[in-house]
Amino acid sequence: MPTESHSTARLHLFHLVSPLLPIGMFAYSQGLEAAITQKWVNHSSDAQDWIHGLLSRHLTQLDIPIIARLHSAFGDKNREKVDYWNRYLYASRETAELRAEDQALGLALARLLRELAVPEAAQWYQHHKPVCYATLFTLAAVHWQLSLEETAQAYLWSWLENQVAAAVKLIPLGQSEGQRILLAGLNHIPHCVSLGLQITDDDIGQTSPAFSIASAWHETQYSRLFRS
Repeated sequence: MPTESHSTARLHLFHLVSPLLPIGMFAYSQGLEAAITQKWVNHSSDAQDWIHGLLSRHLTQLDIPIIARLHSAFGDKNREKVDYWNRYLYASRETAELRAEDQALGLALARLLRELAVPEAAQWYQHHKPVCYATLFTLAAVHWQLSLEETAQAYLWSWLENQVAAAVKLIPLGQSEGQRILLAGLNHIPHCVSLGLQITDDDIGQTSPAFSIASAWHETQYSRLFRS
């Protein structure tokens, strides 16, 4: 039976992935808007392939192993390693829009966590160097005593939910179609986390050319709803 402290930690997890978290994640599609404009993604099956492909390759091979290292570094209070992996992740964002998105979300979450009295958050908000969203997400998770597996699953769920919400608006999709994509992705998350946590330092990284091209095209797209 879960202890009271564990139950409280789970509630903090729900708080951290809530769509109502005031950091503006809803404003970003991560190139999906450009992929739809280019007619690479036209209907629900295309959207599912695009979203699940990024989930199983891009995030599993890059974000999750770095979150694992950030989780350990925050737990050990090793700021040098935290800074290293934060810089590594930021450098792995291949376009100006993706870097701007990561910085904006990271700073917004740092500001919120500072107001919620999470230690170290103020330092990141005042940081004059790039701040990644995953770094602050992991800081909050460690502060609220979430396990690494819970942290990684929550991070993927938050990303998945935002991508599906963007697809529902842009294609557009019916709400039921969106929920089917969401459910299929949800069932895939534990496997993605398991794979991502096994990746060694030398194997961290991803190659998703279409994702990068779509993001770059979106930077100069004439008409758009999303910031990325």
